[in-house]
Amino acid sequence: MKKPNPSRQARTSPSIASVLKVMSDEKALVIFNEIVISGNENDRFISPKEINLSSKKYHYRLSSFLKAGLIKRHKGKYIPTLLGRIVYDSLMIIEEALSHYWKLKAIDQIETSRFDLTMEDVTRLINALIDNHRIKDVLMKQADVACVEAKSEAIF
Repeated sequence: MKKPNPSRQARTSPSIASVLKVMSDEKALVIFNEIVISGNENDRFISPKEINLSSKKYHYRLSSFLKAGLIKRHKGKYIPTLLGRIVYDSLMIIEEALSHYWKLKAIDQIETSRFDLTMEDVTRLINALIDNHRIKDVLMKQADVACVEAKSEAIF
């Protein structure tokens, strides 16, 4: 019987689905946030008991983060990888967007209403309702794309 090649696993890159699956519960998010925030200074690390997890479930989540390429062990401590830092930053953008949920929903409703809004109107609306620059940047990029698409449809 042929033994599995451990280096083969190292050559496969994680998928979006695997990363999202690892992050799919609150306790995993708490552990991951703690690892990223504490960085190399893991002197104070969250214990499984603090988040009502058995030691087995806690270590299973850590193992999942390792397999997904989000964290690594360095000098006996868990630290985020570059991919882990990017995923963390994306999670922070999602968290910020969720804190503005009702404002975003209002903008959606206005944009899809029967009023024909110009790009300037949408920009003014976003500037008036959203005070977070990261979210504004995302919304403005999407508004720019929609404007370019509308212009190209008008040409053809």
